Amino acid sequence: MLIEGSYRTMTVFYAPDATFSNVLPEEESQHAIKVLRLQKGDKIMVVDGKGGCFLATITLPESRHCEFEISEILPDSGNTNYQLHIAIAPTKNIERFEWFIEKATEIGVHEITPIICRFSERKIVKPERLEKIIVAASKQSIKANFPLLHPLCSYEEAIKKISAEQKFIAHCYDEVETNTCIRIKEKKLLKNLVRKSSKVAILIGPEGDFSPDEVEKAIEEGYEPVSLGSSRLRTETAGMIACATVAFVNQ
Repeated sequence: MLIEGSYRTMTVFYAPDATFSNVLPEEESQHAIKVLRLQKGDKIMVVDGKGGCFLATITLPESRHCEFEISEILPDSGNTNYQLHIAIAPTKNIERFEWFIEKATEIGVHEITPIICRFSERKIVKPERLEKIIVAASKQSIKANFPLLHPLCSYEEAIKKISAEQKFIAHCYDEVETNTCIRIKEKKLLKNLVRKSSKVAILIGPEGDFSPDEVEKAIEEGYEPVSLGSSRLRTETAGMIACATVAFVNQ
């Protein structure tokens, strides 16, 4: 959801209960009153993370309990014409994974599932920290629908539970040799396979890529191997390119 016109210059605040409680959370209240020094009567934009976007006026400027009154429900606050779910292995350097979370949110992703793969070097993430990054990036890019962050899970669990009209796995192999077979298949570019207005899921592996057996398991579950281009990409870059590709196709 993108807001056009003069509203784009307004400060955006997150209030998950905005529709039935006209109070900013304490952290947002402090930012509004102590940092920005907003006063009674000042106009703000409020998003609830679930698609609601509102024009509001501050009525009680307290640093721990800032109240507001909704004056207008802003238009075009619905979902995009597509749905994108990225299942991605967290990087060893957590700052790179956090960078991916931020940029994917800004570009447009609807669900993110951190996955543990055979070659994963990081098997722990802090969801509270990632949620804060999602909120900040959503406010920065003026999005009323926040991405859903799923709990960290195993690769095997992810490929079975993810549901989508189009399912892809991005890997670097030209030839996949497993214990049971050797599969040679030319990978097509993701941009040439994604259909507009569809629900898409994409698997992105760790720094050491998926194992051949993991690729084979994904294919058995209906995932189609794809290429993101001729360059060998870092995990977080591959995730960002996947998000940008799907968003671009749906322009």
